[in-house]
Amino acid sequence: MTAGLFEGQYVWHPAAGDHRLARACVDVRAGRYLSAQDVLEETREDFGLRAHRSSVLASEAADSDLTERWLAEEPCPEAALLWARVAVLRALRAADAGDKRAVALGRIALTACERATEMAPDDPTPWVARLTLARYHRPRDPAPRGLLTAPPGPWALFARILRLDPWHREAHHRFLTFFFTRYGGSANAAWDVAAFLGQRAPASSPLGLLPLVNLVEEYNPQAPLARRTWVQHQWRTTALGLYENWFPHVADYRFTPVLDLAYLAHALLMSHRDDEARAVLTAMGPYASRMPWSAFGDPEEELTRARRLCGLPVPSTS
Repeated sequence: MTAGLFEGQYVWHPAAGDHRLARACVDVRAGRYLSAQDVLEETREDFGLRAHRSSVLASEAADSDLTERWLAEEPCPEAALLWARVAVLRALRAADAGDKRAVALGRIALTACERATEMAPDDPTPWVARLTLARYHRPRDPAPRGLLTAPPGPWALFARILRLDPWHREAHHRFLTFFFTRYGGSANAAWDVAAFLGQRAPASSPLGLLPLVNLVEEYNPQAPLARRTWVQHQWRTTALGLYENWFPHVADYRFTPVLDLAYLAHALLMSHRDDEARAVLTAMGPYASRMPWSAFGDPEEELTRARRLCGLPVPSTS
């Protein structure tokens, strides 16, 4: 999908250039679910788009009873999926806030995921929702061969998802998140898993970004010459490989992969590849994401700085 032209303001909504999804979000906020059903039904054969749309819709529906009402009135795989997404999101929010309801909400989320998998056995998305909860349950399945640190984790659940969709983007990102230090993992394990997953993915896949995602996650502004890390041959080569092998396929996407583009643009800019960064930022159009920019300061200021360095228009300060 070709992004729209930058017209002087950023668009932060995660629906980005998916206008049908954006309209469905408006309806969900108004308590209506029919358009959500439509945009999800048409993704039954496109698991990447299904994951993206259901995640965005869940963020809009989490503070209402829409998913429960939809499932009661019109039980279908889409209603069950969105309920699972919403239930997981509520459980995560409660756990992060130290809410005493977190355990009960976690049980509800698992039940919702199980129902969604029963209604659509071939859909990996409910399993991905369940994987999101793993950072609180901390499963310790043994790691497969090929990892230096052999970190235990939700390997069995991850393998189950990969049998349905071997290169599922969200599943890989959720799995890597399990090993982040802030969720009880370790830096060594996260590096090991990011490298393992990134190297096994096809060159044309955005999963090659996983080591760059982990690089941002481990960024320490207090470390000497921290911002020069991206100039190292390993990271410059990784960014350029993604630019050459994955970025050309973005035009064929059914939605603008804003977050992936942002990580790539940031890595290229930090490794002093301004021309390539300019092309990626241009492909993002007006659409913006908080990450990776928020790891370095105010996200809007950092994105504006990046665009200015690449000679691209920036929002007016007036």
